[in-house]
Amino acid sequence: MKLAHFLSSYARQTPDREALRCDDQHLSFGQFERQSTQLANLLARHGVACGDRVVILLYNRVEFPVAFMGAVKAGAIAVTPNPRLSPSEIGYVLSDAQPKVVIFENETRATLMKAEPGNAVCICVDTDADANADHQPGESSFAQLEQEDAQNLPEIPADFDDCMISYTSGTTGKPKGAIITQSNFIVANGFLNAQQWNMTTADRILVTTPLAHRSGFSRLMNVICLGAGIVFMRHFDAEQATQIIERQNIAVLNMVPTVGRMLMPLIEAQPERFASLRIAAVTGEAFAVELKQRLRKALPNLQLFSFFAMTELGPITSLGPTDQFEKPASVGRINPGVEVKLVDDDGNAVATGESGEIMVRTGPPGRYLTMRAYFNKPEATAETLQDGWLKTGDMGRFDEDGYLYIVDRKKDMVLSGGYNIYSKEVEATIHEMPGVHDVAVVGVPDPMFGEAVAAFVELSADAELSAEQVIEHCRERIASYKKPKHVRFVPSLPRNSTGKVLKYALRESFLQE
Repeated sequence: MKLAHFLSSYARQTPDREALRCDDQHLSFGQFERQSTQLANLLARHGVACGDRVVILLYNRVEFPVAFMGAVKAGAIAVTPNPRLSPSEIGYVLSDAQPKVVIFENETRATLMKAEPGNAVCICVDTDADANADHQPGESSFAQLEQEDAQNLPEIPADFDDCMISYTSGTTGKPKGAIITQSNFIVANGFLNAQQWNMTTADRILVTTPLAHRSGFSRLMNVICLGAGIVFMRHFDAEQATQIIERQNIAVLNMVPTVGRMLMPLIEAQPERFASLRIAAVTGEAFAVELKQRLRKALPNLQLFSFFAMTELGPITSLGPTDQFEKPASVGRINPGVEVKLVDDDGNAVATGESGEIMVRTGPPGRYLTMRAYFNKPEATAETLQDGWLKTGDMGRFDEDGYLYIVDRKKDMVLSGGYNIYSKEVEATIHEMPGVHDVAVVGVPDPMFGEAVAAFVELSADAELSAEQVIEHCRERIASYKKPKHVRFVPSLPRNSTGKVLKYALRESFLQE
């Protein structure tokens, strides 16, 4: 089963029905099918063959799904880095993935040029090129699509299933590319979502997060696999989102809790504008009980679904509308077809109620929910995938009713506004600054984003730095959302007898402060 066959089926059945909308742009299923086929042939003409990588460096717009499906139809593997990353971070993705083609827009042109695309063919989705920008030799444009064949596709081997490389940082801060297959998306977003949420072709979805983020991208898969319609926002704005829900008869709202907090004043003041909503799918960070209660009070008919998911695995657990309030601290029960076990440091299963590392298995890697492998990283793959079990790096416990609770993260990570921020990456960036003797980064509570980055800096003798200098240094080198919101200078970092920094003590001192 291939994604292209799902899309072509809906395009044949209802070619004029709207599939994609973003701002003033919209495409029907027939247009989505035709343009993605034309792009597949344009990519083939540029030398893209089965297994080649195509980087999609776009913010939310209707060309993003076209670019993805065009790459898949050409037999390529799409790579979708967050366009908010810094040029050096995008450069790392380019050097690791070695793409044959990069698809970009005028707004991401400067980042791409600084990241140095090398020999990759660059295709701009904006038909009106930026006259003031530096252009790559041989740069192409989406304006050329109309010249391409819209009926026939390059032939792809039946057993080739890779379709995406999604980069996720590890504990060292070095990104790893998880290879996601078409089967992974079909099972997660064609089977599980339809079963759990009763989604149909009549549903319209609003996505408030970047399509480059797997949460938002999963809703795009609902369009391709289930024939639903989707509206996605280029940049989130609470009033604009409310207008879209009201005018577009949105049934499914995809969001992170941060978006929920931003929408709450409007929801509580004018709940009638949200009457079409049937489902809110929430992921990305802890879903605060207080926020759930406010949503239920304002919109009593809204069904809340939250889930524990990973880039490498997709949805592992689900917490439904009733369980949100009966088991509010849980991440839910295990999804159908998913195996989970909790193990101690020696790999032995722990008893119910005890905590252990969460291990997940869904069958052969790449076939159901589990990624196939890390791209070009066999050692990391072997370390993460062991006898079919994927080591999540998260610590959890089960209660007597089979609900899973996240106890702690083995990975030193901050969850802010739905984004994963790895402490070691921020620490390494701050360490570059002259005068920094040592630094520790932790996540601290934030009323809007769930968590925020706090950096505790130990300066060398006679060195002087300001919090503003530390923040600006990070802003220039890593994505802006990763920079510290809080900087504290300390005489020395608290350590245990072996010299390890006691990050829990830093969190406690911040809370006391």
